[in-house]
Amino acid sequence: MKNKIFLTLLASLSVLTLKAATTNNIDTTQAKGLEWLVSQQKENGSWSNENYPAMTALCLWALTTENSSKYEKQKEKAAECVASFAQKDNGIYKAPTGGRGSGGLSTYNTAICMTALYKYNKLKYKDIILNARKFVAASQVQGDSTSSGGFGYNMPNGGQRDRPDLSNTAWALQAMRTTQDLEEFRKGERVDINWEKAKSYIEKLQIQDGKDKGAFGYSETGERTQKANSKVPLKTFGSMTYAGLESLIFADVKRTDPMILSTIQWVGDNWTLQENPGMGAKGLFYYYNILSKALELYNGPIKLSDGKTLDWQKQLQNKLIDEQKADGSWINTDGQFWETDPILVTSYCLLVISYTK
Repeated sequence: MKNKIFLTLLASLSVLTLKAATTNNIDTTQAKGLEWLVSQQKENGSWSNENYPAMTALCLWALTTENSSKYEKQKEKAAECVASFAQKDNGIYKAPTGGRGSGGLSTYNTAICMTALYKYNKLKYKDIILNARKFVAASQVQGDSTSSGGFGYNMPNGGQRDRPDLSNTAWALQAMRTTQDLEEFRKGERVDINWEKAKSYIEKLQIQDGKDKGAFGYSETGERTQKANSKVPLKTFGSMTYAGLESLIFADVKRTDPMILSTIQWVGDNWTLQENPGMGAKGLFYYYNILSKALELYNGPIKLSDGKTLDWQKQLQNKLIDEQKADGSWINTDGQFWETDPILVTSYCLLVISYTK
């Protein structure tokens, strides 16, 4: 009897030791990533491509996951840099000065920038954030079109890059839901988006039956499984499926709703960290970021196809530990979606770590 009790205690101690070792490893990984990111900050507080303040905002957002005053000077400089891009039209972006790559993507940049400023110091930057809420609300596609309720890269004005898609819609919904408590400071009528129209738009991008039931496509005009045809299902992607999941949750869809249940079923049946399903290595770290954020929001058990419960936090932590470079950064070998920029990818990874912890 004593031997049995001893063996049980020994087994329990081994499990606790293993968990502690994993925590220490991910803490070390996080610390190295933060140190590397800070070392890359420019004198003016920015990071990477200064034509897109969202790049700096993502770094600021990542630094706010370090719950101490260790990087306060760097965060303050970054926040001031992001705030300096506030425009007279209430957006937070750099107006394009020439061709593609010179700026723009106004809705995308505004959504990320206002969220980062909120995460850092919502009261200090409340006026800029409240103005940004006006801008994002005005960016939602209105009218009776099938795209009504969605968001694109830019304010809708008929251009190709302001056509709504699920990725930009997810960023916009997160920004509006995260910052909504600041509306108590607004003088006059409160500002918000049409959440019912947003939900309707999201629903149109979800596959309702077949082997991909529960998964999501990128946009209504996006790539389809066969020759483009309105009757042919959209091609689905892992990253967009998690963007759909988080968007539904931001839109206050209940966890018991069939739309969410079918997505969780898809997650269990198609779980992988080896690729971004449907895209391979393209956007792999964006996939990790959106995946971890969506599953943290869902906050419920997920059954794999073999019946086991998914421990997505541990699997993601181990993946990032394995993929981190010696200098503390991360990078994708596939350059699609700017992921050969280690600053962008490292920001994603630090956010992933925060969602797993």
